[in-house]
Amino acid sequence: MPTSKRTAAIIVAAGRGLRAGSGGPKQYRTIAGRTVISRAMEPFCTHPGIVAVQPVLNPDDLTMFNQAVSGFRYQPPANGGATRQASVHAGLEALAADAPDIVLIHDAARPFVTPALISRAIDAADKTGAAVPAIPVTDTIKQIDASGAVDATPDRAKLRIAQTPQAFRFDVILDAHRRAARDGRDDFTDDAALAEWAGLTVATFEGDAANMKLTTPEDFVREEARLAASLGDIRTGTGYDVHAFGDGDHIMLCGVKVPHNRGFLAHSDGDVGLHALVDAILGALADGDIGSHFPPSDPQWKGAASDKFLKYAVDRVTAGGGRIANLEVTMICERPKIGPLRDVMRARIAEITGVAISRVAVKATTSERLGFTGREEGIAATASATIRLPWDDKGWSA
Repeated sequence: MPTSKRTAAIIVAAGRGLRAGSGGPKQYRTIAGRTVISRAMEPFCTHPGIVAVQPVLNPDDLTMFNQAVSGFRYQPPANGGATRQASVHAGLEALAADAPDIVLIHDAARPFVTPALISRAIDAADKTGAAVPAIPVTDTIKQIDASGAVDATPDRAKLRIAQTPQAFRFDVILDAHRRAARDGRDDFTDDAALAEWAGLTVATFEGDAANMKLTTPEDFVREEARLAASLGDIRTGTGYDVHAFGDGDHIMLCGVKVPHNRGFLAHSDGDVGLHALVDAILGALADGDIGSHFPPSDPQWKGAASDKFLKYAVDRVTAGGGRIANLEVTMICERPKIGPLRDVMRARIAEITGVAISRVAVKATTSERLGFTGREEGIAATASATIRLPWDDKGWSA
């Protein structure tokens, strides 16, 4: 049910995630080509019921954070504390100057939160003042003593697994956190437990089994496999481009500046390798071609770097929930020799697209001195792209 109350969200992302193994803080690792924190934040940043998103970070992670969430709308990040509880308190205090009516508190390590769950959280807080998403326990739970022996079997019908976002009236949860800080209590594992300690009645609302928290390396492996399995629409596109030589002392090939005795005659930088890849990706999406998205008649693209075009095509894939499985480009020319530059070009394409270099192939061939490439009048390139999209009978849309 819609509410006129102002709702903000705190995204708690200051933890180190040591149980997740090596690879840095887990919120900045990727699953299916996107960082965990990007997946966790985006539903809040785009939800029509959220007026402000307040990230809470370890200040050492600011550069990674900015790269991961570029383009999102959010408040200036607050610095987290030594515990989750301290980090949430920091986020609440950061919002206090323009206090919302309701606040949702969400762990960045839960990247599969949905807009529907966010809406349920807002409604629950509006009705009860304090509520948490919860899902039923399906396994039998055992309570053990210090020796590890079972001393009780709780009734699982009365048990629930708590999730985030947990939802509260802003004033009451801020007051509860301030009281806990004054009393030296820093041992609460979630905000509902702190609210209970402060005397609040905490309601529950329907959670989401897919809204799991990533904790161990096995969690990442499982979720990567689950998402890969959901991308059942496998598509392949091809691309072709050619540019003639003109005056100049270098050419751009696959994002790499290559010294040469000629330059390209082109509206942009003339990078035939990247142009062919753009067409291959757009072809796999059935989404036009490079000329329809970047018309040569538009002066803004004059001299433009082609990495912008390739990044745009990749963003079209990710906007539709997909990912790139493989990219391959073949240059057709007598000179320059591509072999010595192959791995540099692969690395550059991988950098632009965010695809692992093991999924990028760069090849070259000559035309045996035949045709315009054989006469060294220009260079041609062919490319192919394999992408995976969520299966939808209605078709893909970005």
